[in-house]
Amino acid sequence: MSARVLYIRLPCNPIFPIGVVYLADYIHKQLPGIRQRIFDLGTVPPLDFRRALPQVIDEFRPTHLVFSWRDIQIYAPVGGRGGNPLQHAFEVYYARNPLVKLRGAIGGLRVMSAYYGELWRNLNLIRLGLHHAKRHHPEVTTIVGGGAVSVFYEQLGSQLPKGTIVSVGEGETLLHKVLTNQPISGERCYVAGVEKPRDRLIHEWPTPIEKTACNYDYIESIWPEFEYYLQGGDFYIGVQTKRGCPHNCCYCVYTVVEGKQVRIHPAQEVVAEMRQLYDRGVRNFWFTDAQFIPARKFIPDAIALLREILKAGMNDIHWAAYIRADNLTPELCELMVQTGMNYFEIGITSGSQELVRKMRMGYNLRTVLQNCRDLKAAGFNALVSVNYSFNVIDERTDTIAQTIAYHRELERIFGADNVEPAIFFIGLQPHTHLEEYALERGILRPDYNPMSLMPWTAKKLLWNPEPMGSVFGEVCLAAWRLNPNNFGRTVMDLLEERFGRAPLEEALSAPLEERPLVHR
Repeated sequence: MSARVLYIRLPCNPIFPIGVVYLADYIHKQLPGIRQRIFDLGTVPPLDFRRALPQVIDEFRPTHLVFSWRDIQIYAPVGGRGGNPLQHAFEVYYARNPLVKLRGAIGGLRVMSAYYGELWRNLNLIRLGLHHAKRHHPEVTTIVGGGAVSVFYEQLGSQLPKGTIVSVGEGETLLHKVLTNQPISGERCYVAGVEKPRDRLIHEWPTPIEKTACNYDYIESIWPEFEYYLQGGDFYIGVQTKRGCPHNCCYCVYTVVEGKQVRIHPAQEVVAEMRQLYDRGVRNFWFTDAQFIPARKFIPDAIALLREILKAGMNDIHWAAYIRADNLTPELCELMVQTGMNYFEIGITSGSQELVRKMRMGYNLRTVLQNCRDLKAAGFNALVSVNYSFNVIDERTDTIAQTIAYHRELERIFGADNVEPAIFFIGLQPHTHLEEYALERGILRPDYNPMSLMPWTAKKLLWNPEPMGSVFGEVCLAAWRLNPNNFGRTVMDLLEERFGRAPLEEALSAPLEERPLVHR
């Protein structure tokens, strides 16, 4: 009996499902005789989930179910499940007005209800899919992977049907081995209800694969909902130019999910993939790498890619990415503008070089500023989103004033209207240095549940320690009250009113002495 693989993307925000697309493309190139189908629940109305999934399974009769679970995002900085979870939490923890506290508690209950509801819904969809698939093939194989599973694989294993293969990180070689009846013990996976995951499984390096241009003629033939993402031309369609991140940022899990070895996709293959989408009317691209230019040694690869885009004649596109702005050069800046970059995000986290060093970010903030000046000189006049994660490590009034100075300099370079501060508070995630720090100091217990949204756990996982936690709580509450539609800029204004602005040189200089980490 020939294998029939059904990929089911579990419900999430309407973001192009690049992971599932690349997985199906890889399997088709390795095993062209296998039939495949992509079913994206992100394009289905919620009330139709339980009707649509069995219908597709009954039509396709898969021998293998591959579920992709993208999001279990507990602490979002913007509106999400039942409202703004960060605002609800801060109202409960820091508001002085009892009515505001009550409002936050009610909002928090809505968020909690929606969060656990989504967990149960997705788990039930997996069970429902397996139940229906067994009607046609009693020995059906089930694999569950995706971003959410890679982070919470230890917790989800006990909730999935027995025999489910839990995939961590990239799934190409795992699925290939499953389909060719090869042993999978060497892959980053385990079988739920049968075995426990190996210790530090997520820290094992993924198996490198040779990436070629995705065959969108084939993808279109197995994915009826593909046109959903092309309608109106307003979606940014994902294209991956590399995998892996070499950095050690204290709160980030990318470096273990994707591995520290950066694997570059050939520029000609990336552009060939973009060209297929371009010919279908796509003009907006998002480079889905952990970082578009993760280190200076990869600058030549970025230059080669952008030159290939110019050579391909796609001169009316726009693209965006996460970018480490310390790795720009004047030549790269010119090419970025020429190829249509119209938005980018930089996650400097803090405008204090001292804190950037302590968080293991690897940034030189002075270099970032100079490179931003080069980008502006090259003609970049679009939006920059600057991610600030306040109060992660050793935040103090003087480091706040340094961040203000740094942010104002970015505004001076690009124009205040073009610099949007995105205010985050870290949601502590498993497998990070920050989790190790919290466990070592007794802030978290070894048996804590990182998926819990119970108040006694949530306050620890929403990382905002004293003595500065209450200060940021008050400032953020004031910003939501004064100007909720311009929250980030209002937070920066209020912090400057309260703590002033340090000399820029002070922000760019890190003292040699170490300060202890601030914790509760």
